[in-house]
Amino acid sequence: MSKAGANILIVEDAISIAHTFAGILEGAGHHVQMVETGGAADDAIAGADQPFDIILLDLQLPDYDGLEWLEDRPGLVEKSTIIVVTADGSINRAITAMRLGAYDFLVKPVAPPRLLTTVRNAFERQDLVEKVETAQKLVGRDTFQGFIGKSPSMQVVYRAIENVARSAATVFITGESGTGKEVAAEAIHNSGQRARKRFVAINCGAIPENLLESEIFGHVKGSFTGAVADRKGAAREAHGGTLFLDEICEMDLALQVKLLRFLQTGMVQPVGSNRPEAVDVRVLCATNRNPALEVAEGRFREDLFYRLAVIPLELPPLREREGDIGLIAQTFLDRFAAEEGKAFDQLAPDILASLQSRRWPGNVRELQNTIRRIVVMNPGPVLELETFARDIPAPPPAPVAGLAPHNSQSRVQHVQITDYASAPAIANGNVPMTLADAERQIVEAAIERAGGSIPKAAVELDVSPSTIYRMRGRWNS
Repeated sequence: MSKAGANILIVEDAISIAHTFAGILEGAGHHVQMVETGGAADDAIAGADQPFDIILLDLQLPDYDGLEWLEDRPGLVEKSTIIVVTADGSINRAITAMRLGAYDFLVKPVAPPRLLTTVRNAFERQDLVEKVETAQKLVGRDTFQGFIGKSPSMQVVYRAIENVARSAATVFITGESGTGKEVAAEAIHNSGQRARKRFVAINCGAIPENLLESEIFGHVKGSFTGAVADRKGAAREAHGGTLFLDEICEMDLALQVKLLRFLQTGMVQPVGSNRPEAVDVRVLCATNRNPALEVAEGRFREDLFYRLAVIPLELPPLREREGDIGLIAQTFLDRFAAEEGKAFDQLAPDILASLQSRRWPGNVRELQNTIRRIVVMNPGPVLELETFARDIPAPPPAPVAGLAPHNSQSRVQHVQITDYASAPAIANGNVPMTLADAERQIVEAAIERAGGSIPKAAVELDVSPSTIYRMRGRWNS
């Protein structure tokens, strides 16, 4: 066995029997914790750093019937091996215990050799199950908690999510747009101890700056114009669960101070209130920018960055996920075809090669939208390369000279030049202009039309606000 002794929880209200069992098991090198009720067992399980290897469960507890307690916790037998120990040796009780997932059924009084043999066998079984699960994870998975992909880079992501899921630490998720940052946040939530509570997501780049504080922390009625009723806010709505702050680098510096105070104290103060409230949430955040660069250029507080980035998690772009493009495309094809009531043949090798050759700047989201469009626009069942290529939009123009390339150090999107005739120099075709000049005039004109609001200008231009922030930083450097 890989561990020296089992970690055992004894749930037994007869103190003398519990101490007898504990003495026998500790003498054999096991680690034992004793509780007298089902409620105390719940607290011990919830407070343990790792699931107990073995639970010795008495069926006649002061606050529960042991079998009812076990039946109400169906996921417990997947994490711990249950050994029922009781003075009631009826065959019906034994059958019910086994049906609920118990490993063995012992009738009191239990001879020490019988107890030790049962515990040793249960522990060896538990250790073998863990080894098999670990081996399966190392072999690799095609899907995981909403993700599709079996590439080595995604296997690293899957294992990282599993490692951080049970922790209370904040996780800072980075990656280009469309790589699945919110999917990763939900996977962390669903894999952890807060899975039964709420997952509340806020996109900091999609909410006007003057409303974002209220969206996160709430407000009281009358605290500002339009506050016609109290608002709970995302942090309090996520109490006991997870608060996900997407596009965190879009947050105003003044609000960053309040977020830092919240992270340090665990206290929420709604807008217009002078009564802070304690909130228990796990905070996850994400950005498609380079957070270290944002800190260096003064757009993101350094102390907040280090408070949030306890555990960094970077999602790879689709072009770096070897072998995943075909798997994702086929999965989406099957899924959307079922939704549309259509049938399509498997993607042909020439189509798969065409998909693999593209860079997919919009990553999985772009591929997903492309396949959906293919399914909607074609009757099936056969897809030809020509038909497929017709329904895939042309790739965006090459980056303008001076723009940083797409890589893990700099996530930059590029505005496509369209018919914004309101940009005066562009409207005059006789004025010579570089593509970079045209790009700048388009963006600045959109900002002016939006009254100086970069998030509103970003909506008009159909880009992320972070794109405009990067452009302006480049122009002012």
